Amino acid sequence: MPTETPAPNPSAAHPTPSPPAAEIVAPDPPLNNSDPPPTPEKPPPSKESAPPAGFWLHQAALTWRAQLDVRLRPLGLTPTQFLLLSSADRLERRAGPATQQEVAEQAGADRMMTSKVLRLLEKRGLLSRTAHESDARSVRVALSRDGRVLAERAAAIAREFDDAFFGAGAEVLCQELQAVAEMRGR
Repeated sequence: MPTETPAPNPSAAHPTPSPPAAEIVAPDPPLNNSDPPPTPEKPPPSKESAPPAGFWLHQAALTWRAQLDVRLRPLGLTPTQFLLLSSADRLERRAGPATQQEVAEQAGADRMMTSKVLRLLEKRGLLSRTAHESDARSVRVALSRDGRVLAERAAAIAREFDDAFFGAGAEVLCQELQAVAEMRGR
């Protein structure tokens, strides 16, 4: 029986060169699905990259205001309307009807915005605005009975909310914030 000889291999005469050793890359180890992917180490935040206290004060004020708005909405008041109405009420209880300028100063509000908001509250029958008897440029603000009742109800809601929002540290926080606010006039 004749034996077959294998056919010659044309590539055997010219073998494919193997890549240089520098190009050989070890394969990645298989991933274990239970291992989290590697994360680069983050340095702790530096003082320069951390938000400053003013940023957090602003964020806290926005949160407080939004939550107060939800609580005052059933009374038909915004936080700004409440602030101006309660400021007028506080001033009136101390010394009689205040001027619009005094209400703005008490509330720490812009005079033009105060004028617009008080005009709106006047249309709702919550207060009256009358010309000052001795200064034609001034306007006196006097709460109506409905305005006083609404101011008292809103103040009770705001106090209850503040107690819940700020918790046990409210008194100390109040003193610190008051000290900061008093720097505004300096």
